[in-house]
Amino acid sequence: MPSNLKNALVVIAGASSGIGEAAAHAFARQGARLVLAARDAEALQSVAKACRALRTKVFIVPTDVTDYEAVTRLVGEAKNLGHIDVWVSNVGVGAVGRFHETPMDLHEKIIRANLIGHVNEAHAVVPVFLQQGDGVFINMISLGGFAAAPFAAAYSASKFGLRGFSEALRAELADAPGIHVCDIYPAFVDTPGLRHGANYVGREISAPPPLLDPRTVADAIVRVAKEPKPSTMVGVVTPATRLAHLLAPNLSARMLALLMNSYFRRASRVPRSDGNVFHPADPPGGIDGGFGHGGHYGKPVLLALAAVAAMGLGAAAASRSRQRSKPGSPCGPLPAGTFFAALGSVKKTDQTRNGHGRRKKLRTQQPCRVWQFQPDGTAGSRRRAAAHA
Repeated sequence: MPSNLKNALVVIAGASSGIGEAAAHAFARQGARLVLAARDAEALQSVAKACRALRTKVFIVPTDVTDYEAVTRLVGEAKNLGHIDVWVSNVGVGAVGRFHETPMDLHEKIIRANLIGHVNEAHAVVPVFLQQGDGVFINMISLGGFAAAPFAAAYSASKFGLRGFSEALRAELADAPGIHVCDIYPAFVDTPGLRHGANYVGREISAPPPLLDPRTVADAIVRVAKEPKPSTMVGVVTPATRLAHLLAPNLSARMLALLMNSYFRRASRVPRSDGNVFHPADPPGGIDGGFGHGGHYGKPVLLALAAVAAMGLGAAAASRSRQRSKPGSPCGPLPAGTFFAALGSVKKTDQTRNGHGRRKKLRTQQPCRVWQFQPDGTAGSRRRAAAHA
């Protein structure tokens, strides 16, 4: 893919608001020709008008990506305009609520939009890329592809599935070096998505800081279009979340669920709704969500993720140390099957004189507190006696 996007043909599915709209503006500033797709034709007209003001050519094709025939028509419309250089698969919807209290048709629609929709797009455009010999397919996934989101089970299923789909497709196309399948994993982004989504907790939904500006994510998409690479994480929260889930998946999800439960108990009551899952949002939301610095539960969420990551690293280090340790080493072995972190283990150095009048250092190991986390997320602590050197 040439680093210069001027006159490149870029298709953006899910371009009517949020990251998709910001990406349209970003590509327009690069001089790319745009094909914008989404369910809401009126919203697309508004986005197209703003992009044309940046002196670029824009075409709109109202499309529901869950309809494969509609997606094939979109590909056909784009192909008629010339060589398809970049395809941005950005459609995403969601619902917040307990799994069993959220209607099944909502769960199904979310998975169809967030997973099957992206599969539809790839299935329709990859043959074109193969015929051309090149092309960049960019999947918008989010940190939800690395860690479960309690109270958004279908969303989690779709994002985990989308990551697996991308990895599989990338491997299949490895013998086509001109074709790139790229994933974008932004952290929490200040878009209208949460306000537009379905709400089955009956509480006001907010987002935890630090919130990314959608334009920051759009700039990352443009960079990947210019210089494709398999995975791009945007924001410091994404790698922290990925690490926490890698080291302690059940614990990190449980801690997040507890924090969200706490937030929901304090949040203002609002009516339950299906949001934009079945039909476009009215009115359209634009680029920004207006959450500012995010909800009150943001700081505890970040602290929780950091704590889980730190404890996981402590567990890994302690596990390696335990394997090397000899019988009688400080703190001794711990029960297998537990996730633990040794805290407060401090070495003290005392000095005394030996028989020759020289100072001799004596190191003593203070008792350490060991936290044990069970598979169900419960925790307990106990002190263990430390050996003396």
